[in-house]
Amino acid sequence: MELSPDLVNAIIEHAHAYDVKEAVSDPDSGSNPTDDCDLDILQDTPGDLTGEDLRVVIDALNVDQAAELVALMWIGRGEYEASEWAHVVKRAKERASGPTSRYLMGVPILGDYLQDGLDAVLAADVRDQA
Repeated sequence: MELSPDLVNAIIEHAHAYDVKEAVSDPDSGSNPTDDCDLDILQDTPGDLTGEDLRVVIDALNVDQAAELVALMWIGRGEYEASEWAHVVKRAKERASGPTSRYLMGVPILGDYLQDGLDAVLAADVRDQA
């Protein structure tokens, strides 16, 4: 795997922060977060860098790394098995069209799928090396 587990974990952290964002639900927000029950922190507002941070990290990946990230998501989502790693990465490269960040950021609970995929691939690597 070209992607390091540390890099994938950093992307997972960004994805989890992005996953909890929601549409503006407190349009009459006050200036005191306590008065608003801290609702505003979960709102996806213009100028909020959470999504932009995730997009920048994903878009900085090279073609192989981006395909591996998509493959991890597919494995985590249960579409493929970790033992099919080479095939899944090849399939991700073949199906790539447009920015990988746009595709992945449109997947609900992306962080969970990436974590599950990474865990499965690392577990398969451990079994293969034993």
